[in-house]
Amino acid sequence: MSGFEIVQRVLGVDFGQARIGVAISDELGMLAHPLETIPAGRLEQAARRIAQIAQEKDVEHVVLGLPRHMSGATGVAAEHVTTFADKLRPLLKCDIILWDERLTTTAANRALRDAGQKTKHTRGIVDQVAAQMILQGYLDSKQGANFGGPLGGLPPLR
Repeated sequence: MSGFEIVQRVLGVDFGQARIGVAISDELGMLAHPLETIPAGRLEQAARRIAQIAQEKDVEHVVLGLPRHMSGATGVAAEHVTTFADKLRPLLKCDIILWDERLTTTAANRALRDAGQKTKHTRGIVDQVAAQMILQGYLDSKQGANFGGPLGGLPPLR
């Protein structure tokens, strides 16, 4: 017996004004994988697509990145995310968790560049990689690694 159990998947979302990156956890709830990039031009349509993915993948909840300044304060970008969360929430049969996403897009761009990807070729996937990083931070925190953190504090010690 391996000691691992199959768990419900979790969806990670990186909201942007142009594109929305989506990532999904594996069946063990340990690793995040890039899934899809959704155009953000029509928020209602984007919210419906995320709800459709959540239903198809039978996710436990959606982790939505909330941008914060390095000081921890929120700004205009965070307001856009909370507006999107308000549109998404009634379409889902699961909860939304807002998650601190400081510097994930910067880290995603750096990771793609370090992997030899040219910036002009990464537009379609950088948002997925950012969503993957948001979700991985959440998954790691559930495993006790304390990367990222839920808004309002770190998860309780186990």
